[in-house]
Amino acid sequence: MEFDRERSIFLQIADMVCENILSGKWKNGDRIPSVREMAVAIEVNPNTVMRTYTLLLEKGILSNRRGIGYFASDDAYRNALKHQKDEFLNRDLPRFLKTLRLLGMDLNDIKDRIGELSKKRNPRKTHENQQ
Repeated sequence: MEFDRERSIFLQIADMVCENILSGKWKNGDRIPSVREMAVAIEVNPNTVMRTYTLLLEKGILSNRRGIGYFASDDAYRNALKHQKDEFLNRDLPRFLKTLRLLGMDLNDIKDRIGELSKKRNPRKTHENQQ
């Protein structure tokens, strides 16, 4: 995994876990990699992964079954969605709007580009919308 120098690694790992849940790779109740397995897979210190898992336990995204391991909680999808929406609204959106202002742009300037990117990312929806 490549990490962004601008943001704490444990938060970037939390985003990755949430993405796995929101994309359906990990479903509610699924066992997820242990702290050690995750640390080896993404080449970070196990303490960093433990910090991530602790955060996600607090958010209700993960659950811990003592002696068995970590699991996506029964409400993992809903809680991950809420967490990621909050992160977007509080971290990413302000940064995005600041960049627009600095470039002298507004949302109308990027509306067409958003449409193009949406079509590339989800051609099925585009096809459904045309019918």
